[in-house]
Amino acid sequence: MADRAIVIGLWINACLMIIKLMAGYFGKSEAVFADGLESACDFVAMLFAMIALKIGRKPLDSTHPYGHGKAESIAAIFVSLVIVATGLGILYTSIMTIVGRDYVAPQLIAVLAALATIIAKEILYRYTRSVANKLDSPAVEAIAKDHRKDALTSIATLIGVAGAYLGAALMDPLAAGLTAFFIFYIGGKTFIGATYDLMDGQPPTDLIAAVTTMTEKVPGIEHVHQIRCRRSGQYLIVDLKLDMDPNMTVKQSHAITVEVKRLIFERFPNVGDVMVHVNPHEETHEDLIRL
Repeated sequence: MADRAIVIGLWINACLMIIKLMAGYFGKSEAVFADGLESACDFVAMLFAMIALKIGRKPLDSTHPYGHGKAESIAAIFVSLVIVATGLGILYTSIMTIVGRDYVAPQLIAVLAALATIIAKEILYRYTRSVANKLDSPAVEAIAKDHRKDALTSIATLIGVAGAYLGAALMDPLAAGLTAFFIFYIGGKTFIGATYDLMDGQPPTDLIAAVTTMTEKVPGIEHVHQIRCRRSGQYLIVDLKLDMDPNMTVKQSHAITVEVKRLIFERFPNVGDVMVHVNPHEETHEDLIRL
């Protein structure tokens, strides 16, 4: 699903890139041409996302005992940097045009290219976002945000190029400059999300609460003493500390922990591994940790 979503976006983006570059150049629109350059950067970013997904699916090994899922977050950071770099380039070009007052009235083909981009990118965003939500994939989510960014910036591009086409020539480079700020926002948001995952940030509290509630309903478990989660690509790694009857045998407590893992895997398909530690219930014990 992830590969299909990215490949579809990749080739549609390539077509839009060619259309916008040609429409911007021949239609004499700085905003549309800048939009085409942005699509070229997106094309490169998607290639890196595909590589990251391939690496992230590799099973754990002796050198990566928690798998290779972090490759997706690294790819998301790269995508965010490409987005921001593109925004800087567009902003610089638009400022130079406005300062130099080098205005050129765009042609109708530039207006039509901007309109086509809005429609195509919004459809791509909705499709890719649905896939990202199903897989809980940072890399696919970053690509979905990139499609939404393109749709939003193309609205500004359309307003600018249409205004310039109707006679207000300043609106074309001005729209290109305003587009850059949309790009900065989405690039920054993607970067923050990816670094949060790389720093093993806790996932949403509702997921933590759901795992806790389900676990405490398992017979033999008195209480969830502690729960921690971290993301590795599309998967979450869950660490549980459970309070249980101290008079249980090792075999009994092991059977209960296996049942806990089975239930978590069944209900939460994005959980990749569960580590369980058993504590004696109602006995004082010290959590030995240096973090």
